[in-house]
Amino acid sequence: MMTDPPVQTEPFDYATAFSRTIGWMTATEQPTLRSKRVAIAGLGGVGGAHLLTLTRLGIQQFNLADLDRFGIENLNRQAGAFQSTIGQPKVDVVARMARDINPDLDINKFPGGVNFDNIEQFLSGVDLYVDGLDFFVLDIRAKVFAMCAERGIPAITAAPLGMGAAVLAFLPGQTTFEEYFRLEGQPMNEQLLRFMVGLAPAVLHQSYLVDPSAVDLANHRGPSTPMACEICAGIAGTQALKILLGRGKVYAAPHGLHFDAYRNKLVHTWRPGGNNNPLQRLLLSVARRRFMRR
Repeated sequence: MMTDPPVQTEPFDYATAFSRTIGWMTATEQPTLRSKRVAIAGLGGVGGAHLLTLTRLGIQQFNLADLDRFGIENLNRQAGAFQSTIGQPKVDVVARMARDINPDLDINKFPGGVNFDNIEQFLSGVDLYVDGLDFFVLDIRAKVFAMCAERGIPAITAAPLGMGAAVLAFLPGQTTFEEYFRLEGQPMNEQLLRFMVGLAPAVLHQSYLVDPSAVDLANHRGPSTPMACEICAGIAGTQALKILLGRGKVYAAPHGLHFDAYRNKLVHTWRPGGNNNPLQRLLLSVARRRFMRR
């Protein structure tokens, strides 16, 4: 009977493992990334892809939060979802995958997810926050972004939309999450609508949504694709590199980027005043008629 040859393992060497990145960054910049700590809340569709991308970039310190377990419904898009991982905690699975890339990772896990009791600890010592929370989780998301603004921590959110991604960066001293989305005091369905419209003012994905009934804000349901999650990780990872190394232009909210691979389009959006902008108010009115009639 034929058997597989034994796996040959070599001692892990950081410089060799990430040497192919040199050229797009310098040999002195790579250790800078190694020294940074990134917090990621939500390790499902985009969060797991964010972690693996940033680990392969050479970042070596993470705070990771997720309270969920993988289910069969996650197989279409989530980096840690396999037949072998169904039922396992997402934070444990993706941390294990990341450590299989770099065994020297310094990971603080928050298996109960990020919440109002541990948020300060979750953001302790963090150089960048990358949002991977489920679209429908708005209360703690708003709190995390607010605390990032208070502490001067740059924060990125990348939304997987259709077959593309919309990315917003909230940088210290600039427009805040609340100033942009204007969620406070609104009913939950209105908050969800404002978050959806604010994420993607260019609305590139809507033209090929073949079944609008699949978007059900009231019941917290929406369609997804694996391509969108991977594109999110690529764009957010690039923004992370620029922020952490301090080079390259980063568009801060109310500016944003929306790339759609299906439409073959990249759009730079600008909405001063966020959802209070006249164009946004018009989009919100259209979205209410389309998605809030049920």
